[in-house]
Amino acid sequence: MLPTLSGRIQTRIFLLAVVGSIWTLIITPVLPTGASLAASYGATFSVLLVVLVLGVLWEFVYHGIQQFRWEKDWPTLFGLLTGIPEGLLVWFLFAGGAIPWIDSLPGPAFAIHFVSTWLIVWLVANGPMRVPFIHWRINGGRLI
Repeated sequence: MLPTLSGRIQTRIFLLAVVGSIWTLIITPVLPTGASLAASYGATFSVLLVVLVLGVLWEFVYHGIQQFRWEKDWPTLFGLLTGIPEGLLVWFLFAGGAIPWIDSLPGPAFAIHFVSTWLIVWLVANGPMRVPFIHWRINGGRLI
């Protein structure tokens, strides 16, 4: 079955909240931020939060675009490539100071964090997630 809009949103929230948070806890201490560990964690978890919130909004845009496709779904690799416009938008928001509660994150640190998190979340969604959540794909990607 094809993922439904609510299934895509639920999956995105679940994966970013669980897998993204665990990965952020692991990678933040080694990122080249030049800031204290607390400030680095604040910045990286802010990136994760902004990606999650904007990602839910992106899902509505993607859903609208998918309605023009016969299958009403993306090819698997295209799901990976959707990280490019999302990453650029989040970077411009941080670099432009549009995220008021945190200072800007250095470009290399942002790129390493965003790209690695996006890749890991995509890999989990297209691999291991199908084992513990057998009915996840059958139920249109819905977890609840």
